[in-house]
Amino acid sequence: MKTFTCLCGNTLNFQNSVCVNCNASLGFLPDTLKVSSIYPAKNDCFHDSSNKKLYRKCKNYTVHNVCNWMIPADDPNELCASCRLNVVIPNLEKPENNKLWFRMEQAKRRLLYTLFKLNLPVVDRNTDPKKGLGFSFLENQIEDEYGNELTIKEYVVTGHSSGLITLNLNEAEPSARIEMREQMNEQYRTLIGHFRHESGHYYWDLLVKDTPLLEEFRELFGDERLNYTFALNEYYRNGPNLNWQDIWISAYASMHPWEDWAETWAHYLHMVDTLETAHNYQLSISNQQVENPLVKYDHVDTTYTAISFTQLFDDWCRLTKAINAINRSMGHDDAYPFVISISALNKLRFVHNVIKNAAF
Repeated sequence: MKTFTCLCGNTLNFQNSVCVNCNASLGFLPDTLKVSSIYPAKNDCFHDSSNKKLYRKCKNYTVHNVCNWMIPADDPNELCASCRLNVVIPNLEKPENNKLWFRMEQAKRRLLYTLFKLNLPVVDRNTDPKKGLGFSFLENQIEDEYGNELTIKEYVVTGHSSGLITLNLNEAEPSARIEMREQMNEQYRTLIGHFRHESGHYYWDLLVKDTPLLEEFRELFGDERLNYTFALNEYYRNGPNLNWQDIWISAYASMHPWEDWAETWAHYLHMVDTLETAHNYQLSISNQQVENPLVKYDHVDTTYTAISFTQLFDDWCRLTKAINAINRSMGHDDAYPFVISISALNKLRFVHNVIKNAAF
């Protein structure tokens, strides 16, 4: 993730809606993938700092303040490219849900930024009901059966089905997410991790399923035709494979080839986004600058993973070694508590090649 610059020279972050230095209004422009200063124009429109194009604010920007994305003025949709992907939003009659929704939207928009940078297809379900991407933010159904004792009547499971990604709103509450991480004996559990993982299931359907890549996928990840429900029950009954660290990128990846792919996909998105951030801050380790794997070339007007996988992985190893050491110095857990085996490395390379060669 890059930072951006206001006309006043102040550094802007991806989620900002107001410049703290000059108080200028800000908006993210999906067509240029930049946060820009915006200024009022006619008919509730705004022009960006270059004064070349007119935009409107997303409805969820003006009404609910959970978004900072803009819409081209000639686009009739009242929602931005991110918010129109929403199928179900939280119940806003509950005051606390607005805050949780805002956190969900922040994580979702970070995912979308990377998907756009990688030039991957992002189509809403209204435009393409069969292959479109959608998000539902749901909360556990609670009922009061015993006086003041509240019980969960229906628990929302985060997951993916035919393009629809469902997330439990409770995951946006840090304390609840940490509690769940400890119950599941996980090393890592974040909102952005959920979004990246579930998007992996979506793009497996889109980029691997029923394609010539399926044979290579099965050689690396295994046969996805294995009974998923049986594998899931076995995993939660007996735990991960004892030698999972020698083969899989995470314990959960050992459950089924689909989960192995989704975990590997999520890790790859972690890598390219974090490396872009490190490059943006001109970070060098052992006198070697971290390269940006996401580079826009104006002469072809597209964005893709530009550096080789070897360079990307070498930078990643050096970077994670440094940030883990820094975290320990501050008394925090490792930012990246994983060791990548040769098997997991080959799977990451496969994901890299699938994305790089996707012809969209």
